[in-house]
Amino acid sequence: MKIGIVLPNWIGDAAMATPMLRSLRSHFGEQATLLGIARPNVVPLFDGLTWLDQFITCGPSGRRSIRDTLSLVRALRRYRVDTMLLLPNSLRTGLIGWLSGARRRIGYVRYGRGPLLSDRIQPPRSASRLVPTSPVDYYLRLAEAVGCPPAPRDLELATTEREEELADQVWREHSLTRAACVIALNSGGAYGAAKHWPLPHCAELAVRLAQRPDTRVLVMCGPAERTTALEIERQAAHPRVISLARESLSLGLSKACVRRSQLLITTDSGPRHLAAAFGVPCLALFGPTDPRWSWNYHAGEVILQESLPCVPCARRTCPLGHHRCMTELSVERVYQSALRQLATVPACSVHSVP
Repeated sequence: MKIGIVLPNWIGDAAMATPMLRSLRSHFGEQATLLGIARPNVVPLFDGLTWLDQFITCGPSGRRSIRDTLSLVRALRRYRVDTMLLLPNSLRTGLIGWLSGARRRIGYVRYGRGPLLSDRIQPPRSASRLVPTSPVDYYLRLAEAVGCPPAPRDLELATTEREEELADQVWREHSLTRAACVIALNSGGAYGAAKHWPLPHCAELAVRLAQRPDTRVLVMCGPAERTTALEIERQAAHPRVISLARESLSLGLSKACVRRSQLLITTDSGPRHLAAAFGVPCLALFGPTDPRWSWNYHAGEVILQESLPCVPCARRTCPLGHHRCMTELSVERVYQSALRQLATVPACSVHSVP
């Protein structure tokens, strides 16, 4: 039996698919070949895990051209996939499943793709409105559709020896090995500017945390966020506030850095779910989005969000132009919440009083 799994395009959503992948492997064992179908930038997230037998990437750069789509379909036909699990809700993924030749094509009935599916799963609704649902539960329902029993919801990732070596270099170069407590700070996210916490807020928080004894603050970033990370470091102007911006950035490095941190402070973005997968305490700063849509069941996570009439709007940029949901989330509130989180971490609890 060959099962093709079209994985989410976003890093955080892909991390929230790990309970489903673990469930599939546990249920089918070696009786099934599990093929992960993903964008090239998502594949390294699963390095170190053994649940997927092989990956098929959606084109060399992850583009959505007709040429790349047809190339993917041809690859799936060569593999003679029996079943396709379609995690993204797009019409395109429904078409890929239908053209793949798979006998079973399992997915949610969204965006007019119902006729392309063999197993049509209705998303949770109340009247005609979609009910906010965690992607963890959303994806596990697809696994149950192929016979998997109800499974644990905890996210799980791994790091490779090479990824840990990259993090070792960062720890040595920036004297993080001398710190009892390393706090990772992530201010941005790929979704849009409305999720970003203001840079001056980040810099002020970083300084206040770095002033604690034996504490370092590591400013996280992806390739598109180097300038932002450098600016936080510049505004902080503190020797124990360090940015990853000058490093050779990779998803593997981000995984390893989050895994060995004592606390992650982040917006609603991919690193938040890395913390959940590695059991790292997390302080999540929410603005325009509803936490129920990205709930990851991380017991060590605390969510902060301002109560405003316009929240949640779920827009990429603030439609009212004031961005109050993030600007009014004060440094003092985040700092005090961070201290409470740190008090639960043995390596940091002795320094929990400023």
